[in-house]
Amino acid sequence: MSDAVETGREPVKFAYWVPNVSGGLVVSRIEQRTDWGYEYNRKLAVLAENNGFDYALSQVRYIASYGAAYQHESTGFSLALLLATQRLKVIAAIHPGLWHPGVLAKFIATADQLSGGRAAVNVVSGWFKDEFTKLGEPWLEHDERYRRSEEFIRVLREIWTSDHAEFNGDFYRLHNFDLRPKPIEGPGRPHPEIFQGGNSTSARAMAGRVSDWYFSNGKDLDGVSEQIADVNAEAARHRRRVRFGLNAFLIARDTDAEAREVLREIIAKADRDAVEGFGAAVRQAGQSTADKKGMWQDSEFDDLVQYNDGFRTGLIGTPERIAERIVAYKKRGVDLLLLGFLHYLEEVEYFGHRVLPLVRELEADAADRGELVREAA
Repeated sequence: MSDAVETGREPVKFAYWVPNVSGGLVVSRIEQRTDWGYEYNRKLAVLAENNGFDYALSQVRYIASYGAAYQHESTGFSLALLLATQRLKVIAAIHPGLWHPGVLAKFIATADQLSGGRAAVNVVSGWFKDEFTKLGEPWLEHDERYRRSEEFIRVLREIWTSDHAEFNGDFYRLHNFDLRPKPIEGPGRPHPEIFQGGNSTSARAMAGRVSDWYFSNGKDLDGVSEQIADVNAEAARHRRRVRFGLNAFLIARDTDAEAREVLREIIAKADRDAVEGFGAAVRQAGQSTADKKGMWQDSEFDDLVQYNDGFRTGLIGTPERIAERIVAYKKRGVDLLLLGFLHYLEEVEYFGHRVLPLVRELEADAADRGELVREAA
């Protein structure tokens, strides 16, 4: 296990959901001044990296579903955003089962070389059965999907770090495979960062064993603390350290009343058929687990209007209230906030000018008082 480090003194990082899928980040008929096309997203990426964002996450969706009629493929779109920016790290969400890990390893290595070491992946085990079956691919039961994802990650890491990669698993095999050029290696970064999500027991254990980052759906303070404790316990058994990201939908306005009214209108104008269809589809993910701890199991209709439970994180109100909430999450162990917005261009800039400076002030005060120091596994 590594020596204790003051990880809490690292500033909390921010990512945003790339709107490369039509319909915005809420399943609602409310006006969303955002666009899924490239020109809009290129402008947004440059704006985001100049307003305090460290990462962008490109969504993966292969077919129309639940309000998302059109989709750009995540890896190609991520590469385009990498080439349009200077500092932003772009995370491409991908599905094991629809990619061979060796082919993805090659693509990401090329993207990493072209961008100066800014490519990353988010390994999504899958919740949407039709994306697999309509392509003629088998739909594995829940825990098997996570077993496949774990092998996928182990293969990626083996290819990226070994000159003569070997792997013999149940899903994947390598025989003296040598990838050249490899991704760019740097201090604390032996290979592109590997993210994953999932709330289930299988997902948490997998993160502790193999992932660099664990994404949680929207959670309150106690909910995220419980997940972090589970993942940290598994990581400690393997002498590893995992970082933690948390999904949130951010509504920052000059007054709390304005922000609450926006939330009320989003839910009031929800696309009920799409939300209910999504809810029915995703609940099978947790119901198929032995302990029923999967994603969306306790999500109500209002939660599912933001399809990763982003309202539940509570980043809704004035800049001051949101900054305090962000630092409270940081004290619980959250290293990164993955944010969605209603009107991206306006709200990303508002965040950079009005919210982020307050976060940094509160972080500095808390660090001076020793409230952010914690040991890493």
